[in-house]
Amino acid sequence: MGEELIFRLIFISVFALGLSISAYYRRLARKSGEVISRRQEGTLALILRAAMTLPLLLAILLYAFLPGWMAWSAISLPVWVRWLGVGLGVACLPLIWWVFSSIGSNISETVLTKREHKLVMEGPYRWVRHPLYGVALLEILALSLIAGNWFMAILWLIGVLVFRFIVIPIEEAKLIAVFDGEYEQYRARTGALAPRF
Repeated sequence: MGEELIFRLIFISVFALGLSISAYYRRLARKSGEVISRRQEGTLALILRAAMTLPLLLAILLYAFLPGWMAWSAISLPVWVRWLGVGLGVACLPLIWWVFSSIGSNISETVLTKREHKLVMEGPYRWVRHPLYGVALLEILALSLIAGNWFMAILWLIGVLVFRFIVIPIEEAKLIAVFDGEYEQYRARTGALAPRF
């Protein structure tokens, strides 16, 4: 078995396991509580979500199943960097589980807040306000390194900027409106995507 095939199989495994954990907990949340339609976010949010998600998902699926179609964006990384990506990707899996098990039924498909939303401050939320975004971005970075793909890495960088400067401010404005001073205190002592030191 060639080295490139090994990296591709690990890539598929990391992506599939992360997606499976997410799907499982999202399905539980849908069954146990309110589901907010993505249409309620508005047209801009739908366009932004499609512009971010579709190219990334297409790149992931093409690399996984038709790698020749993504050869144009391959970059020659040292093997140790790709193995670093493997370690990061594998480390993301228990983090994904921890985030979803901590947030429970509060998980939403949107930046909108559910009527029965509770402010979660346990688990990773004790240190980070948006660990789901942070871990998802880490997994995308890991997949980019495993694949040795600059296009995925650029999508990761765009994702970091979009989440940090567009998505999080919109979501936090809604959380401040719902939780008022409690959220402001929480925000003052936690980091947005990574722990505050």
